[in-house]
Amino acid sequence: MTANAVEIPGYAAGTWTIDPIHSEVSFVVRHLMISKVRGRFTAFEGRIVTGTDPLESGVTATIDLTSIDTGSKQRDDHLRSADFFEVDTHPTMTYRSTGIRPDGDDFVLDGELTLKGVTRPVPLKLEVNGFGPDAFAADPFAGARAGFTATGEINRMDFGVSYNGPIPGGGVALSEKVQIVIEIQAALQTGATA
Repeated sequence: MTANAVEIPGYAAGTWTIDPIHSEVSFVVRHLMISKVRGRFTAFEGRIVTGTDPLESGVTATIDLTSIDTGSKQRDDHLRSADFFEVDTHPTMTYRSTGIRPDGDDFVLDGELTLKGVTRPVPLKLEVNGFGPDAFAADPFAGARAGFTATGEINRMDFGVSYNGPIPGGGVALSEKVQIVIEIQAALQTGATA
């Protein structure tokens, strides 16, 4: 499929920097088999390169695992420990795309996630939310913004995040599956092109 077959209103080729103030990297995991706990990482960075052909675009991102925030300091400290992320040895996780393909009105971003020294393929469903000028800049036409939503699921056991405490009456404290939800706003780097 070529750029002629992929129509994205306002699309612009170039190099974009993820804006962490207007973006969020979060996750959802089932807890005690009866409810869900949500968390997010408050420190991350990344770069998106949109190609002349949208299907030749790519992304790289680094997430600071020490920045985890689930709303509970005790839980966050436990997640940073060797039971989970082991941040003293593995302070970051990274994602590097390996391809992009159409999926109905949206796309699938194929890529590799590295967590705790383990790299596995992790496809993400990608929704292009739009491209446009930076309405809050002194000169909104001097820069551009792009928005994306990416969602997916991993099995934490695949990455060696295997801690789990049994609960009375059967079951486990945490599900193995973790839902990933990423909301990205990116700024076009002035003078940068793909």
